[in-house]
Amino acid sequence: MRHTREIVLLLLLTAPATTLASTHEQQLANGLRIIVKEDRRAPTVAHMVWYRAGGMDETNGTTGVAHVLEHMMFKGTPSVGPGEFNRRVAAAGGRDNAFTSRDYTAYFQQVPKESLSEMMQLEADRMRHLTLDGNEFAQEIRVVMEERRLRTDDQPQALLFENLAAAAFQAHPYRVPVIGWMNDLENMTVADARAWYEQWYAPNNAYVVVVGDVDHQTVFRLAERHYGVLSARSLPVRKPQDEPAQVGIRRLTVKAPADLPLVMMAYKAPVIRNLDQDVDPYALEMLSAVLAGHEAARFTRHLVREQRLAVNAAASYDSTARGPGLFYLYGSPSEGKSRPELEAGLRAEIAAVQDRGVAVDELARAKAQLIAGQIYKLDSMFAQAMEIGQLESVGIHHTMNRRMIEKLQEVTAEQVQAVAKKYFRDEQATVAELDPQPLPQVPRPRSSFAPRH
Repeated sequence: MRHTREIVLLLLLTAPATTLASTHEQQLANGLRIIVKEDRRAPTVAHMVWYRAGGMDETNGTTGVAHVLEHMMFKGTPSVGPGEFNRRVAAAGGRDNAFTSRDYTAYFQQVPKESLSEMMQLEADRMRHLTLDGNEFAQEIRVVMEERRLRTDDQPQALLFENLAAAAFQAHPYRVPVIGWMNDLENMTVADARAWYEQWYAPNNAYVVVVGDVDHQTVFRLAERHYGVLSARSLPVRKPQDEPAQVGIRRLTVKAPADLPLVMMAYKAPVIRNLDQDVDPYALEMLSAVLAGHEAARFTRHLVREQRLAVNAAASYDSTARGPGLFYLYGSPSEGKSRPELEAGLRAEIAAVQDRGVAVDELARAKAQLIAGQIYKLDSMFAQAMEIGQLESVGIHHTMNRRMIEKLQEVTAEQVQAVAKKYFRDEQATVAELDPQPLPQVPRPRSSFAPRH
């Protein structure tokens, strides 16, 4: 078998050159950063505006307001009427949308390169001059509530995940769903959305990412023309929001209409804080890949195929976040198998790594799969812009993506075994079970309001 470093080197050498191309950066006088990556493969451009404000910045009583404001950003300004933003993007032959996370809110357009100036003009306009009309808000909040019903309340897996997060975190705002609690949405007002907009939507709390068939100097001039006229504003002081140490296992059961039971386990785990000095987050990424990173990984091979204990089983971990991290194990038991039996099976797979470690060739395969995915996910302009924006949102400079790949490449079998021993303990675990209830004979009537974002 080819040595791991040779595999990774081959991947790096054969990956499209644009995925590893350098970026160009400039900061305007108002604090707005412009990050440009030139990619000449097609005459298009991805233009994204990222705001450093998401669900974790909300307060009790107005949970979900970041996402609600994202919806309201498409409701127009004094110079661009409701819905006109989308129509102008479509008229240019492009597509646009937005998304809210715990850590950020982002807006994007993918358009022919000739339309970049118009997109910047539109985004700069709503960065400062958004119209927050009470009637438009009354309609849009109903859309958001229906979105919550469709994507969480009526989705047993999403409902279980929401309850798991609320139990795993006691103090940190990651315990709150990004879409918000329904009671807060029911009582939200246009004044709440306006306050959020005034607090966070300023050039000095944002950055612009442009990837495509552009010249970076031209992009900088366009940014100065459209965004440079906006004034910086004072931002709220962000206080530390550390989660207290967990002192024992937490368990919960969610009863909801569903076809299959589900077991979901979450262990407190670190995320990257010092990219060069940290070791454990990269080893945890590799552990996730060893357990469930490909079709021949341990969970599928042992729990699904050999033992027939699970219909499906997976592991999930994200090493980047503004807040604390969790490492997830989850799956649905096979017919005739119980939730406790599947939990025991998931625990046994972790125990096997703790006791016997991982083989060199097993780690090599997981490493090759994981790093290949990291590289080839950038084979589009939009994906490249997403990678840049997401790294910046958690305080990692976008130019460090290569170093992150190198750190993954350097992970050893001993480090994988060490993190399995260190973090997978009951005092750091939250275990949630979905107890499936009979499905309703008549589905709940659907609202005529269809979520767009």
